Amino acid sequence: MNGTKILGLALVATAGVATSGCSSIREARGYIVDPVLTESIQPGIDNQTSVAGTLGRPTFTSQFGEPTWYYVSSTTGRKPFVRPKIQDHTVLAIRFDGAGNVISADRTGIEKVAYLSPDGNKTPTLGRERGFLEDLFGNIGAVGAPGAGAPQ
Repeated sequence: MNGTKILGLALVATAGVATSGCSSIREARGYIVDPVLTESIQPGIDNQTSVAGTLGRPTFTSQFGEPTWYYVSSTTGRKPFVRPKIQDHTVLAIRFDGAGNVISADRTGIEKVAYLSPDGNKTPTLGRERGFLEDLFGNIGAVGAPGAGAPQ
């Protein structure tokens, strides 16, 4: 083969490998939404047993108020070496009455996602700052000290 053809093939192969490394990575997190199954949940017809049989166990359940099951699904996308960003987010909230029958099935999307930005790199705490040596030698002599409590 001609040297120019070999060099051209090598450049094409290198470009192919380089561009494949920069492709977007998509990850599904949480409940995998099946529209046919989620649309089949009907208020007044289904109950907790039928919902669990159709959709499976919920992502989490309510702790207070009406019994509510939440199915949370997120799809994130990112480039290599970059933090993932949420591209799609869905929450299916199924509320039940006292007898376990479905009252409602509400769907919300990414418009309800709250983005938080932490303030700085440290979490403020109460108390005083201790130095390295105080952390290292701080408990020496504390055994049997007044106010330490009676030995058990």
